[in-house]
Amino acid sequence: MSDAKRDFTRRGLFGLGAAAVAAGVVGCGADDRPARPGPGPGGSGPSGSAPAARPIGDGSTADSGPQPRQPDKPVPLQPGETPPQFVVFSWDGAGEIGNGLFPRFLKLAKDHGAAMTFFLSGIYLLPESKKDLYKPPNNPAGASDIGYLKDENVRNTLKCVREAWLDGHEIGTHFNGHFCAGSGSVAHWTPDDWRSEIDQAVSFVTNWRTNTGFTDLEPLPFDYRKELVGGRTPCLLGRDDMLPVAQKMGWRYDASSPGGLQVWPGKKSGIWDLPLQSMPFPGHSFEVLSMDYNILANQSKNTTRGVPSNYPAWRTQATGTYLGGFRRAYETNRAPLFIGNHFEEWNGGIYMDAVEEALKGMSDKKDVRLVSFRQFADWLDVQDPRLLARLQGLAPGQPPAGGWNAYLSAA
Repeated sequence: MSDAKRDFTRRGLFGLGAAAVAAGVVGCGADDRPARPGPGPGGSGPSGSAPAARPIGDGSTADSGPQPRQPDKPVPLQPGETPPQFVVFSWDGAGEIGNGLFPRFLKLAKDHGAAMTFFLSGIYLLPESKKDLYKPPNNPAGASDIGYLKDENVRNTLKCVREAWLDGHEIGTHFNGHFCAGSGSVAHWTPDDWRSEIDQAVSFVTNWRTNTGFTDLEPLPFDYRKELVGGRTPCLLGRDDMLPVAQKMGWRYDASSPGGLQVWPGKKSGIWDLPLQSMPFPGHSFEVLSMDYNILANQSKNTTRGVPSNYPAWRTQATGTYLGGFRRAYETNRAPLFIGNHFEEWNGGIYMDAVEEALKGMSDKKDVRLVSFRQFADWLDVQDPRLLARLQGLAPGQPPAGGWNAYLSAA
C-alpha cells in the first residue's frame, strides 16, 4: 500500500474543520415552507403541505406524521430481475456555515430527483455560549475539535435541516465533538461513552429552542428519537464499540466502516454495514476511498489549499473518480455506491463541483436510484436472503455470469 493510501484511510474525515466558525448569513428557505407536492425520489410520494405538527418537548421538534416525498414502498427483487443501481450521497457535519453549500445541494437534489443523507453534528445546534452543556467522553466540558457555529449559522443550519427533511432527505448523526487524536479520541471510547455521546447529540437536536433562545423559528418537523437510525463516526474510528450501542437503540445501519469494496453489503452486529468504498483513482494504480477529503489527501497531501494551477486537473480527476466508481458498479455487479462529502471549499471548491457533476452524470441513467441510507436499508430489508446472497457473491467489477436473468434466476 502506498504512503498516500495508508494516510487517507486513517485520517480522511476531519469534519468541517476551521471553516465551521466562519461568519456568514447564507441560509435556506423560509422557516415555515411546506413540503412540495409531486413525486419523491424513485417513486411517487405524499403531496401537499406538511400535516399539522404535534410539538414535542420544548417545541424544538414536532411530530408531523409520515415524511413527505418518499419513494414507493420497496418490493422484493424478483428472480431474474436486474437490480437497480443505488447511489447514496451523504454529508458529514451537515452545517450551513455561511458558504451556501447546504442550500446549493438541496437544490441540486431537487432538480435531479435525489434523496441524500445528512449526518448532522449535534453541537452545530448548540450555541458556543452554551458549550459547557456538552460533556464529551474523555475530554473537558465544552471541548470540540470542530469548534462551534456562530449563532446566525446555527439559525441557518436549523432552516436547512428542516428544509432537507421536508424535501425527503434523511437526518442521521455525525455525533458531536469529532475527536480523532490523543487520549480523548473516539477510537478509545467504550460503549457507555458512545451511549452518552449519542444521547447528547439527540438532546442538542431536540432542545435547540431552550439552548438557543430562538423563538421565531419553526420546529424541526420530525421526532428525532424515531428519525435517527444511523450515523458515521468521526474519522471512521471507534465503530466496534459503537455498534452494540447502535443495535440496542434500534439503528438500521452504520456508515462508518473504512476501506469497503464495491460489493453488495451485509450486516454487522445486526445492522447493515454500509461502508465508504475503494474506487478507481484515475492516473494511479491504487484506489481511493469514496469521500471528498480522501481524494484531496492524495492530490494535495492533506493540504486544503493547494497550488491553484492544479485545481482544474484535480477537479477533472475527482469527477472521474466518482464516475469511474459508478460505471464499474453500474456496468457489472450493480453494487450500491456510497459517496461521503463535507460542505467545504477545499482547494477552491473543486470537490463540490466534482460531486455536482458526478451526480448529474449518474441521475439520467436507466435503473439508477439516488437514495438516502435509510431508504436503501428499507429496500435491503424486504429482499429474499437467498437472492441477496447471490448479489453478495459478486466481486467488484464482476458481471453476473450469463447475465442478470440467468444469474438471479438461480437464486
